[in-house]
Parts: sequence; structure tokens; C-alpha cells
Amino acid sequence: MPTAPRVRQGMTLGLVFGAVLFAGAASGAWGESNGSSRAPSSSDAVPAADLSGADLSPQEARQLVGASGDRWAAYLSPQQYADLTGGRYAGVGLTVDRAAGGPTEVAEVQPGSPAARAGIAPGDRLLAVDGTPAEQLPVTELVARLRGGPAGSAVAVTVAAGPGPARQLTLTRAELAAREVEADRPRPGVVRISVHAFTEGVGDQVRAAAAGARAVVLDLRGNSGGLVEEAVDTASVFLDGGPVASYQVRGEHRELTADAGRATAVPLVVLVDGGTMSAAELLAGALQDRCRAVLVGTRTFGKGTVQQPSRLADGSVLELTVGRYQTPGGRSPDGTGVQPDVPAGAEDPVALALKVLDGLSSSAPATPGAR
Repeated sequence: MPTAPRVRQGMTLGLVFGAVLFAGAASGAWGESNGSSRAPSSSDAVPAADLSGADLSPQEARQLVGASGDRWAAYLSPQQYADLTGGRYAGVGLTVDRAAGGPTEVAEVQPGSPAARAGIAPGDRLLAVDGTPAEQLPVTELVARLRGGPAGSAVAVTVAAGPGPARQLTLTRAELAAREVEADRPRPGVVRISVHAFTEGVGDQVRAAAAGARAVVLDLRGNSGGLVEEAVDTASVFLDGGPVASYQVRGEHRELTADAGRATAVPLVVLVDGGTMSAAELLAGALQDRCRAVLVGTRTFGKGTVQQPSRLADGSVLELTVGRYQTPGGRSPDGTGVQPDVPAGAEDPVALALKVLDGLSSSAPATPGAR
């Protein structure tokens, strides 16, 4: 079967979460554990050519999204699409997390954000958003409500610090720059690279963060996906060419292929959880199938469909599902997710990842062979 051309910068495919949560990773590491709020398998793919076209008006595009039966279809304004791909968003600067059966907690507060200025701190409990108790909503819906309006719009939140009294606050959303890639050193020679979403330039940022490291923990927890080409570019940091994923579009087989990597001999552990979605699952599955990394954590979300953006005359974008992707080993994570090699259980995932790295570093060869 002929192989499609290698993915290049500027490729138009995306594995995005959808219109309401179009940049959820920038404002929420969802942290859902196995099972409870996981989405069901998506419906059959809808060919983009059947539903899109540059002559559609925004109103017609919205109507087609509603009528398509495509649960991942999205209509994005020009600004929304620029924010999605460029790493900017309107929000309050909160990252939230919820352990199985536990409260919804603030995991991170972006410095200088509306949440930071209001005195919200990591570890605070998020009790309600716009009057709806947090426990009644999936974490993804909480994220959507926090990001549910443009810069300048207001959202009411109720928070509490530890056992302290509840505080009701009104936050004004602001345009924030998403910090999609962050790096720290949990021990000498080991770099943990946290990738929150795949926006433009993320692959280059991961490559720079991995340079010179003796071992890498690639943290994809809470990563809701993004641009396919950036996920493939990130795979290219750790793989010496070869397949990353493949998919079918109207019967045509297409393959996503990595370029030669620069850190192919570095021990690698990938952290995943129930908030690891879409393009992040594609990357995790590829590194697992190619025996390049050990996956640690909990089962991923289970979104294995590919969306293709069609730009309309006014610059807005209609995104429709064009196919389901498969990992190099022929697996589809759609509806089932990617299972970790080492389940985290109750153990701290980062500490467990470092233990696994110890085992990889002492083995021969230093890392699993990258097929």
C-alpha cells in the first residue's frame, strides 16, 4: 500500500477536543481517573468534503455542525482558531484536577491571571462555577464554563482554602498566553517536560527542553491534544524516523511519519492519565508501540478521531471528522484509550516514573529499542 507524504509543518489536520472545549488543556488539567466521566466512542467519521465549503456562511456552518451527527465537529471564529493554534485563550488562569471520588481542586494558578489577582491558590477547593456545584459537573464541563466567554466577560466561582470558609468571587476573563511546554529537573540529569497542548511551535520547544538530558519524563497528563503536526514533530524528538500513526480518509490510507530524532538513545518515560486525549494519545501510543518509552499512569481518554479544518470565506473554520487513526501497532484508542505499561495506582506518578527510569538506565541497552 503506498505511503502518504511525510507530515510537514503547516499540515491542516488537527485532533482537537471540540468547539466548547477548543483549548481546554490551556485552562485545565482534568485529571479524571479511569472510567467515570469518560466519553463513549465517537460516531462514524464524516467526510469533510460532504459538509464544508468556502461559500458557507458562519450561520450555515453552525447549522451543519449541529446537523452532522459528528460529536467532534466544531465551528470556530477566526479569533478562536488563532487562539487554538497559537496558544492564546480567554480565561481566568485556573488549572483544575479531581481525583476519583474526591473534591475538585485548583492544581495551578497562572501568575498574573485573574485567578491569581483574586487570591486563589493551588490546593484550594473549587466548589461552584456560576452557581452550579462543581461536584455535579464533569471536570471538562467545569473547564468549559471557566472558559465560556470572551475576554472581559465575567464568571462567578466559589472557592475554599482547606477547611476554611467558602469565598464567592467574580472573575473577569482575560486573554492569556498558554504555557504549553514547561520543564523542570526532578533530579540531576533528568528533565521532566510537561506538554499541556499541541499548539504551534511545541515540537521545537520539546526538542530544546530535551537537549542534553540524560533521561526524560514526558508528562502528557491533562493534554487534550491539538495540532497533529506538532505531536508528530514531538515524536520526531525521540524516534529515528518511521511511523507515528495512520488513518483512512474516504478509503485512502495516509501515514504520519517521524523525522530523524535527536534524543533516540535517552531513557524515556511518558506520563498519561484520563485527561490525555487525541493527539496526545496518538503520541503516547506511537512511543509505546515503537518500544521507545514506558507509559506510566492511568488509562487515557479514548479519542482516536481526526478532524480536518476547512477555512470559510470570512476566515472562520469548520472542523469535521475525517477518519480514525491507528497507532503503529494497528490499535485505535477511540473509546478505549491507551493503557499504561505501569499503572500508577495510589503512588505518586512522578515518583513512579523516576523509579522506572532507574530501571531503564540500568538495563542494556539503555532504552527500549526504537523500532
